[in-house]
Amino acid sequence: QVYLVESGGGLVQAGGSLRLSCAASGSIFSINAMGWYRQAPGKQRELVAAISSGGSTNYADSVKGRFTISRDNAKNTVYLQMNNLKPEDTAVYYCNANGWATMTRNFGSWGQGTQVTVSS
Repeated sequence: QVYLVESGGGLVQAGGSLRLSCAASGSIFSINAMGWYRQAPGKQRELVAAISSGGSTNYADSVKGRFTISRDNAKNTVYLQMNNLKPEDTAVYYCNANGWATMTRNFGSWGQGTQVTVSS
């Protein structure tokens, strides 16, 4: 079992910044992609940003230039630096990771979610 624990959410004014962290623990042989998704009330969960084990990244158009995803492979941790936050960024943010728990068993896990609220 692989567990993901997120931290760093909160309430911030528009234009402010927050940094989310997500640490993976448990039975981990290797982690492939890690990413952040978000879900606003009444909306579907959407990809915000993702990063491969080699450091390749991709972002939703709505956050390009404002958010930066990074990871520390030694710590099995992924970060999301969010700058110039807008009220429309308000959502529950979920961490996701997939990889291999052993050489023959893969995994895909979600964190419990962390609330980000941006006031106007």
